[in-house]
Amino acid sequence: MTGLSTRLFAALDNESMSFRRNADKVLPLVDRLLSPHFDTEYAARLVLGQHWRTATPAQRTQFAVALYQRLLRTYVVAVSAWTPDRVKILPLRSDAEALQVTVHTEVKDSGGATVPVDYRLRQTVDGWKIFDVVVEGVSYVRNYHDDTAEEVAQKGLDATIARLERNDRGVFARPRSPDSPGAH
Repeated sequence: MTGLSTRLFAALDNESMSFRRNADKVLPLVDRLLSPHFDTEYAARLVLGQHWRTATPAQRTQFAVALYQRLLRTYVVAVSAWTPDRVKILPLRSDAEALQVTVHTEVKDSGGATVPVDYRLRQTVDGWKIFDVVVEGVSYVRNYHDDTAEEVAQKGLDATIARLERNDRGVFARPRSPDSPGAH
């Protein structure tokens, strides 16, 4: 996490404040840095829950990409305002054999208040990957699981995917494929 945050701050520091305030410009930069470290498929599986089993491979891929893009859209504005002096990564407390860990951080918002932002990671064949972000105790995965379960039951998975994609149309300059970094 420390290396990722260092690279993120270095990339953001190379940009002007007007660039940092434009979410559509910052999104591809954050995506390029985050995608190799984010387990989109696992996050999508957790969010879809029982609906994952009945989804086609194409639906699974489409949903995973749309969900990841939604995460970026949700958090990129906050991340672009962060600076190294506003983010503190707390010491890791976990078993050396753990397959999942939570990295706790504290972020000072623009008003000076400290906001806890935690990253849940799991060990994969490609190394540690983020699969959930928890801001002030609100889990990205849990929040989307609760909302998505009801929507999929009422409208179907294709309608849910279409809504997520519609909300994020035009966000990325490059298309993502199932083989993109972070897609597994």
